Amino acid sequence: MPTSQDMTTDPDTGLLDALQHQVAVFARRAEQTRLGGVGQVRNSMDRAAYLLLNRLDLEGPMGVKALAAGMGIDSSTVTRQVAPLVDTGLVKRTSHPEDGRAVVLQLSPRGQARLDEVRSSRRELMARVTDGWSEEERDSFCALLTRFNSALSARQSAASADSGNPDADTEVPPTS
Repeated sequence: MPTSQDMTTDPDTGLLDALQHQVAVFARRAEQTRLGGVGQVRNSMDRAAYLLLNRLDLEGPMGVKALAAGMGIDSSTVTRQVAPLVDTGLVKRTSHPEDGRAVVLQLSPRGQARLDEVRSSRRELMARVTDGWSEEERDSFCALLTRFNSALSARQSAASADSGNPDADTEVPPTS
């Protein structure tokens, strides 16, 4: 298996440079889109909020620890990120059905409506951006981007395990 040193001196250096540049451009464009700088303002939602609301929608009500574990971040980060969602009524805290002492986080009807609005708007944006792409190209791009994100997540998880410090931006793909 090649070492990091081998990978950077490989003849693919130009390709790897182009790839890291395109990832940086993608990150900038994604942030501009989120802030409404490109696309529609209703796309705008904080990344952490979107990921938390999405997870609660896909997996249902859960405690802070389960939410943190599923997202690959620590409980204190989830607690900090959930607070404004509770304050704005997008998420509600309820008692655990089996253990009244435990708290469960749940998407509120208002949170569901807001998430649906953002998803719909982002879906429309994705359709416009990939207009002219074949179904196979969209599928391939999605598969490769998912694979790329999974590899980044696995690398971050390994680094976090070594340092004992989970990264707040790590997102583990939801299970179906």
